[in-house]
Order: sequence, then C-alpha cells, then structure tokens
Amino acid sequence: MSSARAFDPRKLDVAAFAAEHGALAGELPVSELSRLSKGALPQIEADATVRWAAQGVRGELAGGGIEARLQLQAATSLQLVCQRCLQPVTVALDVKPRLRFVADEALAEELDADSEDDVLALGAPLDLHALIEDELILALPLVPRHERCPQPLPWSPSAPAAGDQEPVDNPFAALAALRRNGGTPG
Repeated sequence: MSSARAFDPRKLDVAAFAAEHGALAGELPVSELSRLSKGALPQIEADATVRWAAQGVRGELAGGGIEARLQLQAATSLQLVCQRCLQPVTVALDVKPRLRFVADEALAEELDADSEDDVLALGAPLDLHALIEDELILALPLVPRHERCPQPLPWSPSAPAAGDQEPVDNPFAALAALRRNGGTPG
C-alpha cells in the first residue's frame, strides 16, 4: 500500500495524507516501542513485531469545513506474566482506532462529545509510531492472566491444606458455655 507521495510515518502531515487518500503499512519491532515492551518478557519480546496500516481520508464537516480522517490498524502478540500463576501468558493485541482531525482545539472539543471517533486538532506533524504504541498500551489488559492456568497455583507449605485445618476457637461458643454454667467457667 502506498500513495503517489512518500509520507514519513515519524513526521506525518495528516492533512496532506488525508487529502491524497494516503496509505502506509509496515512492521515495527516491539523492542523499538520501549513503553510497550517494558512489561513484556525480554527473552520472548526480542522477536515480536507490530503489524500496522494507516489510511487517510479527507472529509467535509456538516457545517462546512474540512476534516482529515485517519484509520489505523495495529496488531501484535506479547508475552506477559500471568498475575495468577506467574507463568508466561500470550496476549494478543489488535486495535483499530479512527481519528478525526479538525482545524482547531475548540472545534475538536465540540465535535468530540458527539463522535465515536477521537477528534483532535490539526497541528504539528504526527509521529505515527508513537500513536501506534499509545493505542497498543491502552489495549493491554489491566491484569494479564490465563483463562485457565496451565499449572496448579503454588502452595505454601506453611499454610494448612483445606482438609487439614485445625479447629478455630469460637469466642461466641465460649460465651454460650459461660451462660449455660451460670457465669462460671466450665
């Protein structure tokens, strides 16, 4: 996928990209996305890649004016640590954000409330790789874990097994015994 003009994903002119209905695609090593790779297991993360594609579309606003739209797709799989069993768990991430870019912040704020897409103001060139990293970070699970852990959960030898529990003295049973015996211990 490419457009007639060469666009730099690190310094993307969103308005020009949308006006030309530009298209970009590629792969990024996860190791180049330092914030995303921070939580991944290092020995596995070294070979991981992010496949991505971006499409620009120019549109018109209902009240007049031009907007630029950016449709983005990014997918990868990361090895994280399961928070239940502490073993590696593969987490697939697949994001498809749609962004609208308008002339200024005031218009962006006004349109954002009624739009399913994120609405931003056009400004400095966009770092598409940083945007991809941001979207993937937002898609990370809060607590990574297996659906069903492959190994039994660790058991501490100091904790008694379910059937081996010693009976716990019930303070209310002691009070009931005192009451039955007329207040004298029993």
